[in-house]
Amino acid sequence: MVNLKPDESLGEESRPLGGVTPKSESNESLKPVLDDARSTVGSTIDRLDSELHDINKKIHSHPETAYQEHYAHETITALLEQKGYNVKRHTYGLDTSFEAEYGQGGRLIVVCCEYDALPQIGHACGHNLIATSSIATFFAIAESLKTHKIAGRVRILGTPAEEGGGGKAKLIDAGAFSDDIAAAIMAHPVSDRQVLKVPGSYTGLAGFRLIASHKFRTEFRGKPAHAAGEPWNGVNALDAAVAAYTNVALLRQQMEPDERVHGVIEQGGTVPNVITEYTKMNWNVRSPTAERADNLLKRVEACLEAAATSTGCKLNYIKSPTYLNLRSNQTLCESYAKHMDAFGSKVLVNQEKPMNASTDMGNVSHKVPSFHGAFIIPAERDVAAHNPGFAAAAGTDEAHAAALKCAKGMAMMGLQVILDDETAAGAKTDFEKPDDE
Repeated sequence: MVNLKPDESLGEESRPLGGVTPKSESNESLKPVLDDARSTVGSTIDRLDSELHDINKKIHSHPETAYQEHYAHETITALLEQKGYNVKRHTYGLDTSFEAEYGQGGRLIVVCCEYDALPQIGHACGHNLIATSSIATFFAIAESLKTHKIAGRVRILGTPAEEGGGGKAKLIDAGAFSDDIAAAIMAHPVSDRQVLKVPGSYTGLAGFRLIASHKFRTEFRGKPAHAAGEPWNGVNALDAAVAAYTNVALLRQQMEPDERVHGVIEQGGTVPNVITEYTKMNWNVRSPTAERADNLLKRVEACLEAAATSTGCKLNYIKSPTYLNLRSNQTLCESYAKHMDAFGSKVLVNQEKPMNASTDMGNVSHKVPSFHGAFIIPAERDVAAHNPGFAAAAGTDEAHAAALKCAKGMAMMGLQVILDDETAAGAKTDFEKPDDE
């Protein structure tokens, strides 16, 4: 691969392409350019396969949790610098975020790169593969911009702490997702049973739809006392936590089938002969839209407050960024599916109903036109994300190959947005439509 630097001139010997197609002109005029770009995308990713596989394995074997992804940050940025890109490290006030960009003029594509893992079960959500596919997508778009003298820009953005830390929500607040972004893109590995009714019918999904999630912790504070000698002088924070859990369990009967509430007791006391003074719980409250999640949250909070009242404990909330529902952009999904088909992979364009999971990419999809696809990796029939078996599946050669094939489709989709006014306008129009459940 030719080393590319973001400030390198595209040259004046040929007029740059991109964002210049009159609406009256047929999209067929872009076909030769896209065909040439497809060849470049495919050859670039194939040529970098071994280096991408190496970084994939390094991240997979060094799982790091939210905001602690120092090894992944260093490994990825080192590769980007080795390839000649100017890299900004520790960006937007987050120590494990980074940014690199190539190109000039035209429209801007942002490739989101995740690399955090889950506590204790490592890359059981396959973020090593997300990083791999995102890096490959960035390299392929940048090489195409350079080779074919296309006016446009591509940026890779390191987005830490998707697993509960709300990294993208914090990046939005810090200004990482400006209004001039034509599309923000990424894709997630899944097992086939997560997205397909008929296993083996498709290799992935374009229109991933996930639900909104409020994330927070609760602290109950009581008063210690000897549990046998004078329990009447204590205020039991463990009773408050148990009551809170039970109250929410009772609420579940009255919830809509597509809503979820789940919690764990992170700190539940010390010894049985001391009335527990302090407990901490961790909660998720999920519903298909942000509005419905807000309404469900009020009902959950009533359960928690009742527990505090009945036990005499004080209740404190520790709020984390809310994950908004992930919105599917039809124009981007159709473009991705078309280009994946050209690479020999059939992907499902639209998911029938949202999956009961959440991501901070949902917040991005409410800020700029966004694409969040899914690519299927081989896994045991009873294994899906957030299962230790999925962490093992995410480390296989077959999973790596699936990530790279997905990257080829994403790179072509990004290039089509850069090159084609109609596609860019369609993505913007889809983004501006109201939510549909």
